[in-house]
Amino acid sequence: MDLAVMAAAAGEQTGVIWTLRESSDLNANLVRFEAGEGVGEHINDEVDVIFVGVSGTGSVLTNGEERRLSAGTLVLVRKGTRRSTLALSEGFSYLTVHRRRGPLQLGQGAR
Repeated sequence: MDLAVMAAAAGEQTGVIWTLRESSDLNANLVRFEAGEGVGEHINDEVDVIFVGVSGTGSVLTNGEERRLSAGTLVLVRKGTRRSTLALSEGFSYLTVHRRRGPLQLGQGAR
């Protein structure tokens, strides 16, 4: 599966554009935003989350520290960390992977 092709094929669709459904243990989501969009600050007390950049450039803010995310880069966010994401370019997409939990509740943060 080519995640960059999937992200490009999403056109202007934003938010979660693909979700892994074949695993009962893992949750993975391909997320896409346009410049200035993202996920507002929140704390996830349930699971560690891996972010993998797929296309474009964005940032993951963790406890006030900015980490750049672009194609091929990885950021680990530990549970209990205050975090947010922000697209710094058009067509910013990333994959999140974590242990399965309840349904994903992803909304766009106001920026």
